[in-house]
Amino acid sequence: MTVIVTDSGFAADDWNGGFCTLDSLPANDCAGVDLPSDAEPEDLRARLDGLSLIRVDFPSFADGRGFSIAAELRRMGYKGRLRAKGHVISDQYAMARRVGFDEVEIDDALAARQPEAEWLFRANWTKHDYQARLRG
Repeated sequence: MTVIVTDSGFAADDWNGGFCTLDSLPANDCAGVDLPSDAEPEDLRARLDGLSLIRVDFPSFADGRGFSIAAELRRMGYKGRLRAKGHVISDQYAMARRVGFDEVEIDDALAARQPEAEWLFRANWTKHDYQARLRG
């Protein structure tokens, strides 16, 4: 099972639209797509309007390529749901939100090691950046 993390805390996954891979997307009419961490966001540019959810894989918490993918998708104008999936830890939640992710999908084992309170501590992500501290 998985847990969805938002600014409101833990929730069950409410997405039931399924996912296509980037390679199978042209042949399928999918509303959700799974992007690997080495994907090129540009490959989705022509299809962004038809996608309701993009899920970006984080194979390791030390692999930050997903953050760059999210930021690029938002710069390209993607307005749908953007989800980080995999090895994202609570310390990275504020960064995930800042670059454009709406939510994070984690497995039950990570949710047990890093309970909801740890994620909620970072849910006020707009106040936990150096610029906010400098403005005082």
